[in-house]
Amino acid sequence: MKYYARRLAFYAITLWAAISLNFFLPRLMPGDAEDIFRAKFAQTGDLTPAMEKAIQLLFGSSDESSLWDQYLTYWNNILHGDLGTSLTKYPAPVAELIAQALPWTLVLVGLATVLSFIIGIALGVWVGWRRGTWVDGVIPGSTLLQSVPYFWLALILVAVFSVNLAWFPIIGGYDVFDFPDGPEASWAFVSSAIYHGFLPALTIVLSSVGGWLLGMRNMMVSTLSEDYITTAEAKGLRPSRVLTTYATRNAIMPSLAGFSVSLGFVVAGSIVMEQVFSYPGIGKLMIGAVEGKDFALMQGVFLVITITVLAANFLVDLLYGFIDPRARHND
Repeated sequence: MKYYARRLAFYAITLWAAISLNFFLPRLMPGDAEDIFRAKFAQTGDLTPAMEKAIQLLFGSSDESSLWDQYLTYWNNILHGDLGTSLTKYPAPVAELIAQALPWTLVLVGLATVLSFIIGIALGVWVGWRRGTWVDGVIPGSTLLQSVPYFWLALILVAVFSVNLAWFPIIGGYDVFDFPDGPEASWAFVSSAIYHGFLPALTIVLSSVGGWLLGMRNMMVSTLSEDYITTAEAKGLRPSRVLTTYATRNAIMPSLAGFSVSLGFVVAGSIVMEQVFSYPGIGKLMIGAVEGKDFALMQGVFLVITITVLAANFLVDLLYGFIDPRARHND
């Protein structure tokens, strides 16, 4: 029980530190979101005192409020789900924009990450178990795909399958001509989304499966040389049981830790990949926020990413302690 209590306390402190940094860092950067907003309004005419007051209320600041008061207000807004108002897409709330983009990234990048992990681990177990045979020839090809920058791989897939062969669409998350009113709950829309998301998902799988394969293969080779594997084989246990219960279960531990980090960064999406395919996910939203100096939107996206990474690591820590009792006793 102490293991889980310490893990919970650690992640609670980390979450507090991350949210505090998310508040202070934009205020330490050069430039001011309010000044940028005033400049945009000034381009359309004179900035009246009423508009000035509205901007102060919008950003939750005034000449009388101290940094500490703004910090407390920021925490209060977060606890109430208020992440501010977007500058580039005014007057849309940041929470609404993130809620619109988040499902696209979760479905696409989440499924692709889980799929690449499963494929890579399964191939790694197979290659490690059959080490020294022709199966090791799979490693150079997967390593080559891993070394290719994923945005370059995305451009190659677009050039071949979208431009030359015209098998898949070039941009978008669905066919905007078939669904002019936006997403809807129908099989036709789901089919369109799968069709548009196939190449982006394939990009993620091809560029990441090699890392899981190589890491799992090396851990399998190391684990198979342990004394308890030799003892299990000497007992006459079935090779399938030695493979699954003794070898794979222990060799997969480092991969699970790495998977927790990858799963947490699912929300961040593959930023450049989403930009290449103009996919309406969190990554594309963040690029737009950076280009438009939309501090409120950047803070909101970074906050969601941070919380997701911490939550994923916390859940895998709990799973790690359940799978390997040694982690609970050594903590």
